[in-house]
Amino acid sequence: MKKKTILQLSLCCLLLASEASLNAQTTTLTLQLDKPGHAVSPTLYGLMTEEINHSYDGGLYAETIRNRTFQDDWNKPVFWSAKGDVSIELDRRTPLNEHLPVSLKVDVKSVSVPASLVNEGFWGFPVRPNTTYKGSFYAKARKGDRDFSVSLESKDGGRVYAKAEVTGVGTDWRKYDFTFTTAADAPVTADAQFVISTKEADTYWIDLVSLFPPTYNNTPNGNRIDIMQLLSDMKPKFLRLPGGNYLEGDFFKDRFAWKQTLGALENRPGHQAPWGYRSSDGMGLLEYLEWCEDLHIEPVLAVFAGYTLKGDHLEGKLLQPFIDEALEEIEYVIGDTNTKWGAVRAKDGHPQPFPLQYIEVGNEDWFDRSGSYHQRFAQFYNAIKAKYPQLQIISTDGKKFDIQGGAAEVEDEHYYRNASEMESDADHYDNYDRNGTKVFVGEWATREGSPTTNFNAALGDAAWMTGMERNSDIVVMASYAPLFVNVSPGAMQWKSDLIGYNTLNSYGSPSYYAQKMFNTYLGDNVIVIEGNNIPQQWQKLNARDSAEGRKPKQIPALFYVATRDSKTGTVYLKIVNTQGNAQAINIKLQGASKVVSNGQQIVLKADDPSETNTIDDPKKIVPVASPLKKVTKDFTYNAAPYSITVLQLETK
Repeated sequence: MKKKTILQLSLCCLLLASEASLNAQTTTLTLQLDKPGHAVSPTLYGLMTEEINHSYDGGLYAETIRNRTFQDDWNKPVFWSAKGDVSIELDRRTPLNEHLPVSLKVDVKSVSVPASLVNEGFWGFPVRPNTTYKGSFYAKARKGDRDFSVSLESKDGGRVYAKAEVTGVGTDWRKYDFTFTTAADAPVTADAQFVISTKEADTYWIDLVSLFPPTYNNTPNGNRIDIMQLLSDMKPKFLRLPGGNYLEGDFFKDRFAWKQTLGALENRPGHQAPWGYRSSDGMGLLEYLEWCEDLHIEPVLAVFAGYTLKGDHLEGKLLQPFIDEALEEIEYVIGDTNTKWGAVRAKDGHPQPFPLQYIEVGNEDWFDRSGSYHQRFAQFYNAIKAKYPQLQIISTDGKKFDIQGGAAEVEDEHYYRNASEMESDADHYDNYDRNGTKVFVGEWATREGSPTTNFNAALGDAAWMTGMERNSDIVVMASYAPLFVNVSPGAMQWKSDLIGYNTLNSYGSPSYYAQKMFNTYLGDNVIVIEGNNIPQQWQKLNARDSAEGRKPKQIPALFYVATRDSKTGTVYLKIVNTQGNAQAINIKLQGASKVVSNGQQIVLKADDPSETNTIDDPKKIVPVASPLKKVTKDFTYNAAPYSITVLQLETK
């Protein structure tokens, strides 16, 4: 055996022996119920969203037609094909209107064999029994008075799942609506295509083809039911919208231009999104706000701040049009119907204003290569505060700086790390200035696992959340990112996501269930905890740290936080055991006059931290609730190996 190997084995044995010694003593958590802690932020846990990984088109937004306005590619009608004696081409000389400048020209030369136009959808179409779909398209014909049939069919054309007739297509552009319903014996399948057929030779023009299955709350132009239910089950408090990079775009023309996302779909041109594909803008500003309304949460509105991902920016007087646009956007959200943009919102179908507390100026402006954010932020801050003094303004450059007439109330901080890094820094906010600027952790995630996270990532997430929750007088909001990923081949741009789905089904990752537990079991006051003999582990260095010669340090292997419902006396003690062995914990409820002997334990665990949930095995790792008996003011609890636990204790 080589000397180097012997030394490595010796060092390993010493580290293991040291860790065993540290973990040998009894771990004690003393919850000091007689020492009132600070209030928990009422907006602590929420959602962050943007168009990435087909989050909207091909994801939450329930539209099933892909490339519905024929603008996804400049040269050809991608995701569309023709069958029979038919030719198709993009036509920029026959637009539907000024907003949708491209139509599809369909030349049916003969109908000796069936002639049809086929859309492949977003990795197929969601077919289910007894399901009614609502669709529409714009069309015209050279000769007029033509008939179409529309259908959902198997990809080989051998079975028609649902069908409807559209008659009287004329020589001028007109919208044609239809509905059709699948039979009771229809399969549950994504092996489907959408087909527009005709038995009449002619030249046709088609645009804005749309097909929706049932949506959440039956909202027109709405969202997928299953994904919305996953979000609702998380019990979030806010939605940060319209996203990070998606807000800015690569260039000015690619920013989230909110005015172009309002009104009828035929008036929304769509735009190139920064993650490699085009956005239909079917998910527009009003749809974001109605998404919040459906979940009974508040929007955190990010406004475009005159800076793009490629570094183009404007300052000073040149920035004023975008400041005006931000003020108009705020007015659209909260203005009454006597205001210009409040009246537009009412015309769009929502007379009542939406709630709004926070405005975020820009996104990740620590990447601002121009050095202009300080000045740009000041211009936005002063203008917004002058008109809406009640709103809280969020800075995105990660630095504290004074603004003439005030200062940023909240800073947006982002953290993407592996599990060991999250665990090493779980005390990140313990020593922040309690009277300083508040923090919004607007994007954060433990990045392990693909396409959604594994259980080791969930352990890192939970460890990090104990720190945010313990310091929720400083951390007023936190939102995981990315929220969504379509797990179909070729749909993902960013791995390690919270919620996965394909055309038919969706599922929550282990990190999703960790989030759900922390959101659901939350009091309104933090309980001070004294922890003794906390088991330790050796930090796992990443490749960069190892290359730089850093030495691993000992960090906690057990993480915890507790909150109490001041009205009911219910205590929620959260325990994260990152080790592969059970951990006995002596729990003392100091200052409780009475403790109910029967409580509840909710446990999320895995046999191995690499385990995960998948689209084919969506419930492999889920929380399990069971009674917790013999609870006293001083009792012992055994935390399972690799586990995230909530103990619900009833006290007086």
